[in-house]
Amino acid sequence: EVRLVESGGGLVQPGGSLRLSCAASGFILGDYAVAWFRQVSGKGRERVSCINSDGTTYYVASVKGRFATSSDSAGNAVFLQVNSLKAEDSAVYYCAADKHWMAADWEDYDHWGQGTRVTVSA
Repeated sequence: EVRLVESGGGLVQPGGSLRLSCAASGFILGDYAVAWFRQVSGKGRERVSCINSDGTTYYVASVKGRFATSSDSAGNAVFLQVNSLKAEDSAVYYCAADKHWMAADWEDYDHWGQGTRVTVSA
């Protein structure tokens, strides 16, 4: 069965950090470009980062310098280190995998996880 499973979300104070994980089963995640999206209730999905199979990364301007995406050497997991968190970072975070680098739209991604919630609050 092809699956993506996110973990690592939670409640954190402003300025805090979390490490989100995206684990794959049924396929080799390292063969795909893997993006992290986030979604606030009632709004669309925003791509915040992407990592390609060659290690190339992308970050949306609002998270540059605070978020970092990486992958494990086995090609089974991708991570998103989120630092200096702000209230506006609160969202459900999803990982998604696609064979194409920076797929044009979130609907183009082949595989999605179920999401992990990040809540930034004092």
